[in-house]
Amino acid sequence: MTEAADFRLEDSADGKTAVLTGDWTAVDMGTANDRLARALKGGRQVSLDLNHVGRFDTSGAYEVLRAAEVNGSLNRINAPANVQRLLDLVRDATKAEPTPHIQRRSFHQLFDRIGRGVFDIGVSVFDTLVFNGHLLLATGRALRNPRRVRWAAVIDLMERAGLDAIPVIATTTFFIGAVVGLLGANMLKTFGAQVFVVELIGVAVLREFNVLITALLLAGRSASSFAAEIGAMKMNQEIDAMQVLGVDAFDALVFPRFAALFLTIPLLVFIATIAGLAGGLLVASTALGIGPDAFFQRLLDNVGITNFWVGLSKAPIMAVVIAGIGCRQGMEVGGDVESLGRRVTAAVVHAIFAAILIDAVFALIYMKLNI
Repeated sequence: MTEAADFRLEDSADGKTAVLTGDWTAVDMGTANDRLARALKGGRQVSLDLNHVGRFDTSGAYEVLRAAEVNGSLNRINAPANVQRLLDLVRDATKAEPTPHIQRRSFHQLFDRIGRGVFDIGVSVFDTLVFNGHLLLATGRALRNPRRVRWAAVIDLMERAGLDAIPVIATTTFFIGAVVGLLGANMLKTFGAQVFVVELIGVAVLREFNVLITALLLAGRSASSFAAEIGAMKMNQEIDAMQVLGVDAFDALVFPRFAALFLTIPLLVFIATIAGLAGGLLVASTALGIGPDAFFQRLLDNVGITNFWVGLSKAPIMAVVIAGIGCRQGMEVGGDVESLGRRVTAAVVHAIFAAILIDAVFALIYMKLNI
């Protein structure tokens, strides 16, 4: 049962003594704190007796100390050990340094941030080179002795990171092919050249969209998965345990993911090509009346197989970069969940950017080679 906070003043040989009673808490204190401060104000040789206090919290401790400061000549405080510890805790907290005022950023701090950003880029480039070196060593060891490769892990990752992505890749490229065919038919119909929509679909799907859409979907799906899996193991110190046991993390974790994506991406690009052409064929047959025979005949005559090989040649580079980015970001995860979230996000963003950049570079190279 709670009892309202109160006090009484008693005369003693050392002066007046304020005997506190009841519950000195934020809920039950009421106006007792203000009355205590007024009673002690200007007094001389006043003592506080807290032996009869019921419940006591930080609010009560703060008000007691405030009243003692108002008095200015407190003799002593008699209190049980637990109450005294709370008083000491609150007294130390009130004497702590105030939170520093946040100053506005000056102009030179802009250059400081730029310098730190450039330095961080240099550190990131160095760490990337170190990671690539370790990966090359692991790849060399695997090629020299294929029995070292954990083929069970590679096959499992080929299924999870590659084959399980077939439905989403096929569906996406199907609609991409259909959209390209629909837009091309509407534009070319103005010039009476709607029959050339077959060439437009063929070049767009065989040369660009099949590998680019596959790479973008793998960047969002597989790169994030690699970063999350390796990052979670890093957080749980499983990678440290592997090193203690003499197991190379690149042999056990990085290379199987690298090999799985490298081996499955040609199949995914081929399926994306078939799906994209199927979407374009659907639009060409329904909107323009171009049948399958005419569609594929024009593809063979005017587009050719070269464009397919041009698109497929980008696939291994895309796989290497996407797998490398995902695994590297996973290896950089710290010991907290926030670090894991940042690295997974960075893996997706960097992989998407790298896929688009690689596609642009290949486009420039093939344009210069007139391929």
